[in-house]
Amino acid sequence: MNTKINTSVACITLALSLYLSSLTEIRIFTDIKNRLFNKDTEHPFHRVPSIPYSRLINNIESIDTEIFGSMREFGFFYVTNITNYDAVTELKYLKKFFTLPTSTKMALAVNKHDRSNQNVYRGYGPVVENSGTQHKEMFNIGPHEGPTPRYEHTDSSLDKLRAISREQNVWPVSGDGEFDVEFKRVFRQGVQIRIAIAQGVIRSIARSLNAEEFVSRFTDHEFSTLGLRRYPVRTRINQNMKSEYDNVTLSELEHEDSTVTILTTFNCTGLQALYGDKYIDVPPSNEGFIINIGTIIEDITDKKIKAVRHRVKQVDFERHSIPFFFNPSFDADIGTSISGRLTAAGEKTKIFGEWMREYLPSVEPSLLENSLTKDNDL
Repeated sequence: MNTKINTSVACITLALSLYLSSLTEIRIFTDIKNRLFNKDTEHPFHRVPSIPYSRLINNIESIDTEIFGSMREFGFFYVTNITNYDAVTELKYLKKFFTLPTSTKMALAVNKHDRSNQNVYRGYGPVVENSGTQHKEMFNIGPHEGPTPRYEHTDSSLDKLRAISREQNVWPVSGDGEFDVEFKRVFRQGVQIRIAIAQGVIRSIARSLNAEEFVSRFTDHEFSTLGLRRYPVRTRINQNMKSEYDNVTLSELEHEDSTVTILTTFNCTGLQALYGDKYIDVPPSNEGFIINIGTIIEDITDKKIKAVRHRVKQVDFERHSIPFFFNPSFDADIGTSISGRLTAAGEKTKIFGEWMREYLPSVEPSLLENSLTKDNDL
């Protein structure tokens, strides 16, 4: 009798938890379900907090301890209950974009991939089949809709790059007018939602460190970029795809980000973060976002919070994600920490724009032509 009752209770509890998992608080109820049925409750990332969107953007100071503590221990946290945000809709339009004809997508390709196109930094990037370091198709969107500022051939490389940082977005013209309009609307709104979250994160960190001047370094954030990503299943494997750390096959190699990242992984697994001496699966963002910071922010904050090292392991299904990189202003000081200490970036550069001039060619060879990275001899 007791066995039947226990079985019935378990079934009802499972059904209820599965129903509740479809609601906004999907991560909370998934965690309850795992605890009820004795799954891996010792997984360290179960302790990573989820911060409600409204509390973050409304500067509710009680969240600061949770955010700061999580950034110190894990290097990331979640934001949930986002007003006017629908991950399902974003995923729908992301997937449809990548199924457009190659000719339609290549019309939006950055200059590196199509020298007849004018857009340099924002736009489409096809899969590079022979690359062992990353295997993804991408489309980058920025916060700028006005015309790209003009620059002269005689301008300095830094002034040219300052104009590129405000590069106007390019948008698909697919022949399906409804799709084109909705794609643009959905992802323009997505950029603004993520900017609001990133600004809330910066304010929270500033309060925890009693360093309000930290906020002023992000006033303009010209280089900020939303990236739509498709990771196809690899058909061939070579040694360059293997992790040097533990020989796992990867679609994105181990790295730390640079500034502030607002990441959407939907329900896709594959993302792993280093915790202690082991890479551990990061639970998907589902209807929310995963927030982490990079090495520049770690250094500016005197390493009070950490840039988490992470990677994407190869999975046996097509994976999608959307990272949003929220960057300091072009002219922001990244050479000194909030305590006045010289940062690692400050050993070579003073402002963020100078750092980007060095960084972009190292991670995206041929993205910038020589005139954008080196000044002509006079």
